Amino acid sequence: MSAAGRTLDAAARVIGAGREVARVFRADASERVALDHEAHRTALGQFQAEFGRSSSGFDRFADGLNRLPRPLLAFGTLGLFVYAMTDPVAFAERMRGLAYVPEPLWWLLGAIVGFYFGARELHYLRAPRLAGPPAPARHSAWHAGDGEPNAALDEWRAGG
Repeated sequence: MSAAGRTLDAAARVIGAGREVARVFRADASERVALDHEAHRTALGQFQAEFGRSSSGFDRFADGLNRLPRPLLAFGTLGLFVYAMTDPVAFAERMRGLAYVPEPLWWLLGAIVGFYFGARELHYLRAPRLAGPPAPARHSAWHAGDGEPNAALDEWRAGG
């Protein structure tokens, strides 16, 4: 190989190394687009798994009923504030009526509401998680040129 060829080869290797170093600090635009696309596909897959199943009319009705308690509790509480401001005397009468509810009935109501929401949260904790966005690929700049691990980087990661 001539001197000019070796110079061009060395320059190309320096430029390639510079690109690899730059990729460590700033992600490649096409790679970012591919990762965003994969995350979007994963999200659509999760939506399809939840909402895409064909079910009978009763199943859809039961699913609709299962989604009602939280909005009803939230809007009902806001409605109580509106009711208290619009008709304070009637609101006070209703609240005095609540004072006559026996304590065991309040405990039962608390247990029912607590078990409902607790079981719901436990269901989501135990349910298998759908795949999230892919982990970022390790760039070759993290390794030595021949594909072997970078000892200095491994030592730094280990905290030593």
